[in-house]
Amino acid sequence: MKKLLLAILVLSSASLFAQKKADDIAKLSTETYDFGKVKQNVPPTAIITVTNIGKEDLIIEQATPSCGCTVSDYTKAPIAPGKTGTIKATYNAATLGAINKTLTVKFAGADDVKFVKLTGEVLAPADYDKAMATDASKKTDQVSTTTTKKMKKAKKTITSSKS
Repeated sequence: MKKLLLAILVLSSASLFAQKKADDIAKLSTETYDFGKVKQNVPPTAIITVTNIGKEDLIIEQATPSCGCTVSDYTKAPIAPGKTGTIKATYNAATLGAINKTLTVKFAGADDVKFVKLTGEVLAPADYDKAMATDASKKTDQVSTTTTKKMKKAKKTITSSKS
């Protein structure tokens, strides 16, 4: 009988100390944030929305970048159930090349963490300007093509309704 009571006591106390999983209490708007093409020395900022999907207030304990080239800030006040907070991560964009950084997010009461991957590409100012000019040209071409197609379709509709 003593063994049975001891077993029940151990199991019930273990459940009191069981921690929650981060996925059960918080939802991130994204787990990969792509800065895209970034001009060297023009720091971009990622803003990630954190939604409390639990039944108790959510507290972000830490949002730690993988290196000193990224600075983070986050909502310090408790986030009520169903409400949102934010995590901001600013990359310094000093070094040319690919951006592959990680933000580790720890929530109070969770025994695990969530990760946000930060990606992109830092370009030299001249290369960035050239890439943006090319992208703008492509967008203009897409708008022109779409507009032309819509105009032709509208013309066909008008022509067929006259007959």
